[in-house]
Order: sequence, then structure tokens, then C-alpha cells
Amino acid sequence: MKNKKFAAILIIVFTILLIIVYGSYIAYQRTKYAITDAVFVESNGIAYLSFKRVSGKIVKILKDEGDKVKKGDVLAELDDKDYRIELKSIQDKILSLVEKKKSLEIKKEELEKETDININVAELSLKNLEWEIKALKNKIKSLDVEINLLKKDEARFKRLLNKNLIPKRKYEDIKTKLEVERLNRKFYKEKIKALEVKRDILKENINLALSKKLLVKQLNKEIKSLVANINVLKAKKEDIDLKLKYTKLKSPVDGVIAKRFKSVGDVVSSGMPVFAVIPDNSIYILVLLEEGKLKGVKKGNKAYIKIDAYPDKEYIGVVEEINPATASKFALVPRDITAGEFTKVEQRIPVKIKIIKGDISMLKVGMGGEVKIERK
Repeated sequence: MKNKKFAAILIIVFTILLIIVYGSYIAYQRTKYAITDAVFVESNGIAYLSFKRVSGKIVKILKDEGDKVKKGDVLAELDDKDYRIELKSIQDKILSLVEKKKSLEIKKEELEKETDININVAELSLKNLEWEIKALKNKIKSLDVEINLLKKDEARFKRLLNKNLIPKRKYEDIKTKLEVERLNRKFYKEKIKALEVKRDILKENINLALSKKLLVKQLNKEIKSLVANINVLKAKKEDIDLKLKYTKLKSPVDGVIAKRFKSVGDVVSSGMPVFAVIPDNSIYILVLLEEGKLKGVKKGNKAYIKIDAYPDKEYIGVVEEINPATASKFALVPRDITAGEFTKVEQRIPVKIKIIKGDISMLKVGMGGEVKIERK
């Protein structure tokens, strides 16, 4: 009987000791660590991906929820047939205008050469003609002087002949010479007239060549207009090329597909979300720590995290940020205590923890767990 009592007392004592030890351990843990289960897996930013500047039917979905993606990976594609038809049309127009521009440039170059040559030749010929006309006019002036002298000699010789003071042959010589000089003068006059006609023709040719210069200016205007149109079409082509590029939706970051909003065959417009991607290294632990447990919690303190989904795995992190305001201050409907009604509610302080050890790829945004934050 005594042995049974003794065994019972030992069990009671052991149980009390166990409770005291466990209580002491819990008290030690509560003293050394700030412990809470208001723990959530969060991300610094979820990238909502959509097609830029293009709309249409989705013809390919290349990634699904949970898939890992690299920056630049194609996630989905739109039907680009209409854009390719438009691009082909613009390319054909550009080619046509470029050919027309080349043709006009060749025509302009040939016209410029021909015009310059014609003007130079005509101006040189005109200069020579003017000199020749001037020389002939000078000759006529000399002839006029000579004819006047011969006319006087002819009259004098005629008087002498009538008086039989000179032989008839001498008078005939003077008379013949006078006729010859008159004929020469007439010849030079006719030649001057012919040269003046030729001069007028050369002047007309120069004016014609100068009018062709105006045609060159007109061709220059047409070429400039074509260049402007070509540049406009090239800008359109670049825009279509860019739109074709945008028909392939690419991941801007390394990460994981968190959500797929659309499927093959869906019609989407520009800016409509198709995927949500959580970037790598953006996962952190958000702790809503009770204000009474904040003592000793500082930036840089170690934290030990258990996630409910993986109870056998432990993550280690450090306190990266302690929010200067309580979580309730950012609620959709913040508490209003100005009316005098007040019920004391323990406030929670958002604490951000950066994970430094553990397989982050297993974590999903929104998961819950428990954390122990060292106090210092």
C-alpha cells in the first residue's frame, strides 16, 4: 500500500516538475522571442502581364500556373495575321516610292547635266556671235569710210575723163573698186542679219535651258515629297514591327506564374491582364506582431519561421523593416475614436522579414505560419 502511495507521489511530483520545466521553457521562449501566428507569405510586387498596344485572339498559351519562367520567356501569343498583312502593304508602298524616287533622281541628274552643257555651249556660241557681229559692224564702218572716199574719187575722175585729162581705163578701175566695196558692204550687212537670227535662236535656247532648270527645281520638290512620304511609311512600318513584337507576351522578370487569367481562343484588348507573375527574390514574410510583443524586436534580429503547409521545414530570416504605424491605420475603414467611444483592442504592428535560409520556391503568396523573433 505504501509502495502505491509512494509511486503516486512520485508521478505527481514528476508531473509538477514537468509542468514547471515546460512552463519555464515557455516563459523563457516568451522572454527571448516574440512569438506569433499572425504570419503571412507576401511578395514585394506581383507583376500583372498584359499585351501592350495590341489586341486580338490568343492563339498560344505556353506557360501555366506554377510554372517557373525566365526573363524574356514567351508566355502567350496573339493572332498576328492582320498585322503581317498591314506590314506587307506598307513594305510594298515603301518599295514603290523608293523606285519612283530613284527614277526621278536619275531624270533630274540627266536633266541637270544636259541643261548645264546646253547653257554653257549656247553662252559660248552667243559670245562668239556677238564678237563676230561686232567685228562685221566695224568692217562696215571702215567700208563706209572707204566708199565715201571712192565716191569722191569716182566723181573727180569722171570730171577729168570728161575733159580727156585721164584715160577711160583709170576711171573704170575706180568705178569697179567702188562697186566691189558696195557689194562687200551689202554682203557684210546680210551676214550680220544671218548672225543676228542665229543669235536670237541661241538666246531662245538659253531661255529654254533655263526653263529646264525650273523643271529640275520641280523634280527636287517631288523628290522631297517622296522622301517625306517614305519616312512616314517607315515610321508606320517601325510601329507595325513593334506591334508584331508585342503580339508575343514575354515575362519581364524571372519568377513563377501565380495566376493565368486567359485561355487559348479568348479575345483580349491592350492592357487586359493575362498572367500574374511573382518575381524571384520578392518573397518575404509579413508578421502582424501584437504591440505587447514588440519589446526587443529590432531591425536585424533573427527570426525562425514555420509554414503551416510545411511543418517539418524551418525558414530563417532577419527583421528588415518595422512599420511605424499599426495595421489598423491602413484599413479600408480606419477606427474613429474622435466620437468618444473607445474599446481597447490590442493593435498589431506590421513587421517585414527577409528570408535568408530555406527553399523560397516552395512558398506561395498567402500561406500562413508561425514565427519566433529574437529579442535583443
